[in-house]
Amino acid sequence: MGLKSGDDFSDIRLPSPQGLSQRTLRRMLQRRKMSTSVSAGSLAEDPAPYVPTKKNVYFYPMIRTRHEINEDTWFVTFTCHSWLPLFELTDSYDLVYKWLKLIDDKYQTKTTGFVIMPNHVHMLLHLNQPNVNLNTIMANAKRFMAYDLVKRLIEQQHADIINTLAAACTEKERAKGQLHKAFEPSFDAKSVFTLDFLYQKLDYIHHNPVTGKWQLCMEFTDYLHSSAAFYETGVSHPFVNVYDYRNYWFD
Repeated sequence: MGLKSGDDFSDIRLPSPQGLSQRTLRRMLQRRKMSTSVSAGSLAEDPAPYVPTKKNVYFYPMIRTRHEINEDTWFVTFTCHSWLPLFELTDSYDLVYKWLKLIDDKYQTKTTGFVIMPNHVHMLLHLNQPNVNLNTIMANAKRFMAYDLVKRLIEQQHADIINTLAAACTEKERAKGQLHKAFEPSFDAKSVFTLDFLYQKLDYIHHNPVTGKWQLCMEFTDYLHSSAAFYETGVSHPFVNVYDYRNYWFD
């Protein structure tokens, strides 16, 4: 019997692969049939369902997970001011690595996926401590990196960029002592509720360097500032501890 988008699944008895409960299976079917609407700051940023492809190695068969809703894993993005390529311009990828190590050591916040692009960073972060505040972590991150970014710009005599970052500060910010604005004031964070969403974002992160205008390498696994090679080859990243997401999502 074929299933239609308007079917009620409550009376259907389904086979239960890998020990999945009937309730879980029905919820998965409901999620498959539900349409998503785009709204700012919601999970509907990517309304299309996740579709595995040959290039995607992160799709796994249906396995029982520890939880269907996981509010401890976040897809986070932050961006340099006006999308200026500050990381590339000053070769400051190391600042992100130092910060990721800091939040691992201090807050036990684990990096399960990342890419450092010339002007922005995407990450999948797993927060292990309930009292850790993501807003505080990100505010500290930008302060942590902004000082060294500006210092390197000055040392490398990028006067035009320094002037642009200085002009971006408001009077209120200057009154508080901020002289340059290295990053956009806000960051984007989406809680990862489902494995489909996690797979989609991990795939997006890893292929960012070879997508659209970004052609930073021949193969996405060749890009150094990414966790792609870790998942593809199992080789540890030379500059950051990457924690396999399956350690947190699967029994």
